[in-house]
Amino acid sequence: MMKLKNLFVLSWRKLWVAVVGGFVSILLHNAFYAVFGFEEPVFLIIAAFVVPVYIIISVVYSLILWGLRKK
Repeated sequence: MMKLKNLFVLSWRKLWVAVVGGFVSILLHNAFYAVFGFEEPVFLIIAAFVVPVYIIISVVYSLILWGLRKK
């Protein structure tokens, strides 16, 4: 089980999951529109805001943590 303090430590697996999750959210957003004929905003918000913000925060946090460990 992942500890909360390691949530933002970036690894290749977490980056891969975030990128794939973003693409899946885009596909689900478009699929909802194609099937039901209305825009579904939750998947768009995940793909456009949540995933990029998580990646940026994780990169910055990992770089800061890496810098502190080198001292």
